[in-house]
Amino acid sequence: MIGIYGGTFDPIHYGHLRTALEVKEGAGMDEIRFVPCRLPPHRAEPEADPALRLKMLELALHDAEPGFSIDTRELDRQGPSYMVETLASFRTEIGNRPLCLIAGLDAVNGFPRWHRWRELFELAHIVVMRRPGTAPDFTGDLAQYVAERSAEHAAALSLRPHGSIHFVDVTQLDISATRIRETVRSGKSARYLIPEPVLRFIESKRLYR
Repeated sequence: MIGIYGGTFDPIHYGHLRTALEVKEGAGMDEIRFVPCRLPPHRAEPEADPALRLKMLELALHDAEPGFSIDTRELDRQGPSYMVETLASFRTEIGNRPLCLIAGLDAVNGFPRWHRWRELFELAHIVVMRRPGTAPDFTGDLAQYVAERSAEHAAALSLRPHGSIHFVDVTQLDISATRIRETVRSGKSARYLIPEPVLRFIESKRLYR
C-alpha cells in the first residue's frame, strides 16, 4: 500500500516527518512518497523555488525511515499542481494496488474547493491525519461522501484500491513552515524544528531572509 504525502515543504520539518511515520505505521503502509508541489492552487506561491525545496527534501530524507521516498512529478509538470491529476498518474502506473492520499483534517475540510475533488475517492483512499482535540466537521456533499466511505480499521484499506476514508491519530507538534520562515527571517535559530542538514542548507543559501 502506497501513501502520497503532498505539500510545498517550504521547508520540510519534523512535523511532516513525524506525522508521516505515524501514518505509515498506523495505516500499515509499505511506503510513503513525498510529492513536493510546484504551484499550489489554493495558497500563495512557495517562497523557495522548486529546486531548493527539492534539495531540502533530499537532505531530510537521506538515511531516514525505510519506505520514505520523493516523487517529483508535480515539480516536473507545468501549471497548477492539481492532486487529482497526480493521483491519476499514480493510478496509471500502479494498477489496482491500494493507493492512499494522506491529508490533514483542515485540508479534507477544504476538499469542496479542490479541483474535481469527488474524483479523489475514485483514485485513492483518503487517510486523514487527526491531531488530539480535533474532530471532523464536514458538511454538505463532503459529509455524505465521508459517511458512505468511512473505514474504521486500517486493514480495510488493503482490500480494495481506492474509495475509503480512514482517520489516523497523530502527535500534535506545534511546528509549521510559516513559523520556521518567520523564525529565520527574525534572525533566530530554527534548530530542533527541522533536521540539521536542512538547517545548514537554509543558512548556507540564506533562505527566507
